[in-house]
Amino acid sequence: MADAEWAEVRPLLPTPGWMRGRGGRPEGYCHRAVLDAIRYLVDNGIKWRAMPADFPPWDRVYAFFRRWRDHDLVKEFHDRLRGRVRMRLGRDAEPTAGVIDSQSVKADAVVGADSRGFDGGKNINGRKRHVVVDTLGLLLGVMVTSADVGDRAAAQVLLHQVAAAHHLLALVWADGGYTGSLVEYCLAALALVLAIVKRSDDMRGFVVLPKRWIVERFFAHLMRTRRLARDFERRTSSAEAMIYWSMTLLMTRRLARSRRGRA
Repeated sequence: MADAEWAEVRPLLPTPGWMRGRGGRPEGYCHRAVLDAIRYLVDNGIKWRAMPADFPPWDRVYAFFRRWRDHDLVKEFHDRLRGRVRMRLGRDAEPTAGVIDSQSVKADAVVGADSRGFDGGKNINGRKRHVVVDTLGLLLGVMVTSADVGDRAAAQVLLHQVAAAHHLLALVWADGGYTGSLVEYCLAALALVLAIVKRSDDMRGFVVLPKRWIVERFFAHLMRTRRLARDFERRTSSAEAMIYWSMTLLMTRRLARSRRGRA
């Protein structure tokens, strides 16, 4: 991280329990060094054991990653960054509209059969990332499943989680794969309007569709972080955590640019 990024990040970090009088051993390494190590791994796609010697030992970095994953601290940190980015751009911290979609990716050999499947539509053997983003392309919720899980079945669970976390969310755009009973379910159970943006039958070639390009740009960003070009995680919770870490890369850079612009 550049100094401008760290200046934005430091106030948003979750406070360790030992600093709040809840016991536990103090951290052995600087948070900035550990965050840099995780960001390096996500951005460059290295193995944990291939962590460069400039960073803390790989097992200590992984222990930090695992603790933040299991206690949802990475999500808490990510959500604080998202709120800061939205307010810096003149938006409310909580969104009122979003876009939902899924992405199938190939899985590495370490991914077990219990979380691996075959997506017949994309002809991919691996996992599927179901995401909801806001109108700025910032992540609101993610769920990783085997690739054979249907979009509508996963969306019902994911939208329930997102609606519970973001009470102002009232409208979500989706593609034609989310039609059917899911539209009625969202309206009746979640008070959420699911608007389907369909592609016309007479369209030929590449056409930018309203609102759907936002989530496609989000997936393009994920593929730029090499750890996410393929699913290398044994657990789906680790795969979700990697997506949150990838988005923190994007948001800290945006905040640093806006900080320099104001200066």
